[in-house]
Amino acid sequence: MTTTAPTPTHDAAAPHVDRGGRRALLGLAGLAIGVLFLALWVPYNVSLGALSDLVGLFVLIIMATTWNLLAGYGGLVSIGQQAFVGAGGYGVVYVADQLGVPLLAAVLLAGVVCAALALPTSFLVFRLVGGYFAIGTWVVAEVFKLVTTQIDALGGGSGLSLEAFRGVDRTDRVATVYWLGLTLAVLVVVGTYLLMRSRMGLALLAIRDDPTAAASLGVSVRRSQRIVYVLSSAGAGLAGALIAINTLRVAPDSIYSVNYSAFMIFIVVIGGIGTIEGPIIGAVIFFVLQQQLAQQGTWYLVALGVVAIVIVLAAPRGVWSLISRGRFSLFPVAFQVRRGRSVE
Repeated sequence: MTTTAPTPTHDAAAPHVDRGGRRALLGLAGLAIGVLFLALWVPYNVSLGALSDLVGLFVLIIMATTWNLLAGYGGLVSIGQQAFVGAGGYGVVYVADQLGVPLLAAVLLAGVVCAALALPTSFLVFRLVGGYFAIGTWVVAEVFKLVTTQIDALGGGSGLSLEAFRGVDRTDRVATVYWLGLTLAVLVVVGTYLLMRSRMGLALLAIRDDPTAAASLGVSVRRSQRIVYVLSSAGAGLAGALIAINTLRVAPDSIYSVNYSAFMIFIVVIGGIGTIEGPIIGAVIFFVLQQQLAQQGTWYLVALGVVAIVIVLAAPRGVWSLISRGRFSLFPVAFQVRRGRSVE
């Protein structure tokens, strides 16, 4: 008697790995629509003052996205990123005015300078872990501030005014800064997304969840964290450069203010840490609150505190978690295992 081998069938519950390729395209399409709106409609339908304010929104998005890259994905909670915000602000003014570098190149060069400063700094602060690392980064920021005040070429304690825009029509100046801010914000968001979709991104997720396990699997923990620290610091430098060319002045007490780190943390926490969407949503929420309540004095800070408490209690993982309910992501970066359909 002969027997026939059973025809193999796929289990109805057979899992398959999904990384949201189609949803990734939808997310990028949504980002493109938003950018087109900001690029083609907003500049021609709002006042110059509103455009200047929107540069502040782009700065918040850049700062929050890069801090989220560092803490939300890299697992490194820093409260001293204002060190590189300040370095970027001073860098763009000095390079543009003293060295005569064109403003666009000066902004980009400021980011490069901050990355160069972050590399040796990382060898110091990475000797610390946890809360000690956070405090160490704050100490570094204070050192940056004190050193800046001692350099006469940087204006000492008085600061510097940007002369590169002298004689430029206000409309042209505001438009230039607006376009530059929008471009940098988009590049930072897209660059962060592409980084997290790469092998480096997977390594960062593994390190954040369990550094010991990641190291046992061959992930270079320190190297990966150092790279993300340098990139995050470069992003903070770009944000500082934007602040400088938007306000036309830098001073140690303002550009090195710890408020910038507080803003980054607030935005990422209320938006959703460890997501691409969270910092963008958090930045918009913070920007609206800032515009509406900034004239209310101390009540402004009270309102921010109340909003933070309410959101943390209602949505510990941020506003984006309420919107997505954990079911979808406009910018998926992690792999998900899903059950497949049966195939005869």
